[in-house]
Amino acid sequence: MATAYHNLSDYDFQSVPDASAMRFGIVVSEWNSNITGALLEGAVSTLKKHGAKEENILVQTVPGSFELTFGSAQMIKSGKVDAVIALGCVVRGDTPHFDYVCAGATQGIAHLNATTDTPVIYGLITTNTMQQAEDRAGGVLGNKGDECAITAIKMLDFVCRLKK
Repeated sequence: MATAYHNLSDYDFQSVPDASAMRFGIVVSEWNSNITGALLEGAVSTLKKHGAKEENILVQTVPGSFELTFGSAQMIKSGKVDAVIALGCVVRGDTPHFDYVCAGATQGIAHLNATTDTPVIYGLITTNTMQQAEDRAGGVLGNKGDECAITAIKMLDFVCRLKK
């Protein structure tokens, strides 16, 4: 669904499982830190709101969005997390760099989801303008970090229900 029709921070609180026994890794890009910092704040706040303990939220930074895949893979290999949230922001510029970074990060995260047993949540904002990114990082369209946290909790609950 297009973000323009759905606030990223709008969800049914009651439909979110308890996260108190879940361990989360968050890999966040340093590039466009004004945006990724807000995404991180939203994700951590939402995880805690649903019971995640601070000591069960591991945050690591990577230089840019292209490195989100490697950072996520290393978190998975560490065995310290049950799910990974990958947060980044790429704003279109004048060169095709945008297309390569976005495609590489997207394909990398999809590959991790297809080849590991650990959910990796796609929190890469890809926009045409900085204003569009700000709108999705706590602005008028909510915070993609909130949405990613809810998705991580629900995906871990999904995995747990399959193991029963």
